[in-house]
Amino acid sequence: MSPPRFVRVAALCLGSVICVFMPHSARAAFGATPSGGGFIVNNGANLVFTVNSSGDMPSCKYKGTELNDQSKASCIASGLGASSVTCTTNGGNVLIIKCVSTAISSSALTHYYIVQSGVDDIFMADYVTSEPSVGELRYIFRGQFNVLPNGPADSNNNGNTGAIESTDVFGHSNGQTTSKYYGSERAKDLTVKGATGSGVGVFTAFGNRESSMGGPFVRDIENQGDGSGSDQEIYNYMNSGHHLGLQIGGQTENFRVNVLYGPYAFCFTTGGTPSVPSMSFIANLGLTGYVQSSGRGQVVLNGLSGMNTAYTYYMGFNNSTAQYWTTLSSSGSGSCQGMKPGTYTMTVYKNELAVYTNSASVTAGGATTFHTQTITGDPSTVSTIWRIGDWDGTPLEFLNGGNIMNMHPSDVRNSKWGPVTFSVGSSASSFPSCLFRGDNSPTTINFSLTSTQAASAHNFKIGITDNYNNARPSVSINGHALSVPGIPTQPGDRSLTTGTYRGNNDMFTWSIPSSDFVTGQNSIVITAASGSSDSSAWLSASFSYDCVELDN
Repeated sequence: MSPPRFVRVAALCLGSVICVFMPHSARAAFGATPSGGGFIVNNGANLVFTVNSSGDMPSCKYKGTELNDQSKASCIASGLGASSVTCTTNGGNVLIIKCVSTAISSSALTHYYIVQSGVDDIFMADYVTSEPSVGELRYIFRGQFNVLPNGPADSNNNGNTGAIESTDVFGHSNGQTTSKYYGSERAKDLTVKGATGSGVGVFTAFGNRESSMGGPFVRDIENQGDGSGSDQEIYNYMNSGHHLGLQIGGQTENFRVNVLYGPYAFCFTTGGTPSVPSMSFIANLGLTGYVQSSGRGQVVLNGLSGMNTAYTYYMGFNNSTAQYWTTLSSSGSGSCQGMKPGTYTMTVYKNELAVYTNSASVTAGGATTFHTQTITGDPSTVSTIWRIGDWDGTPLEFLNGGNIMNMHPSDVRNSKWGPVTFSVGSSASSFPSCLFRGDNSPTTINFSLTSTQAASAHNFKIGITDNYNNARPSVSINGHALSVPGIPTQPGDRSLTTGTYRGNNDMFTWSIPSSDFVTGQNSIVITAASGSSDSSAWLSASFSYDCVELDN
């Protein structure tokens, strides 16, 4: 029986190339064979995978070894459902599998699988016209754990002794904890990540984040050994409800629609970590929503005044259709390129703290230039009597702050949380990164004032980076209770127990009259106020500190 016409054409177009670069016997023919409403795809090198009639991938073989869990297909979202699955070729050396479904959203979602002849990568992209009904957009490669056992340790739930929080944070007999949420990187740091086995590796190349939401510092699930011993899950989360959907500074974002997510890729190797593959060829494939480089512009910043040399600064942009960011030089100069036309909120960050905002308009083929700008929003410039930590939008300098992203607060690798009594002048590393009403409340700060200082009113400030359960600081000084602030605008999902401190940075300020101070030793007590009840010691009203200070 002769092969299907599409496969025969692809093989004829590529035959001379195959013969020149590799003996025909060493590699199979490049092409796609129709099968059950989908296709079996051979990349002409080491990959053979199946896309079924639902647009899912139930089989993926590398050098003949089945990588995919045979009980669950790899898929976008939680599966597209019934789809229109078509295959076209571009120039004879690229296959484009296009899957269109209306089963998971109110209008069509399009998912692309793209393969280059002889390249062991599966490139993907998604055009979304409405939010999927599951409330998130992800591609999950469901690998077999016994084939790909070597994933990130923080998210390997195998061997656990049971869930310690919800159904997704697990304890182990050695007192350590794991979760699919742990070990993830900030969006701006994403490159490649995956899992390996004997002679094989599967990695996500996270690709373009312009259509995602949350800005440069959010984190989301990247890997999971699911605890059953069967799955090694490798993700690309583009949007989710996992404490995302926010921008630093209090501006929330909606799910971006009528845009292309990606491109991104899943890369297959003999075990080595690959470089990020070039995806420039995808520009010529006619993907719905793809914006060519000629239709994009850039913003140039010539410099910043008022920088703190101890920190790295970033420049970010966002509007309803896109987000971008770039790292600035030590003088504050930099350019953000490849931006879609439109008007953006421009934000400069000192580490993760917004210290400058503006508006920037981008035109196709143009460059919008800002001359040296002066930072006006850095609270660290205020003169203080004392300051604990610094204003940088993170709790990382505080006790256990560096562990929030990698483990549950109950993990034995954490130092005892407290309650803490902190004497001003001590190392910030002994000040708690988080206050949990159910475990380490209160935080007590002892400090001394001169008679001159005690005779004046002063502003007292607490900065937080996130909260849970409507928490906000409740403060008393020398037994005098200060007013309780209103509920801050923060995402409502779990956070501090699921690997992130990233919410909306908030500052609370109290003007303390001189009558509340005394000459000599003073004491401030901080607890968490909330009108909501707690469900456990850790899922209690809580917040993460950014900085605490008493101003001159």
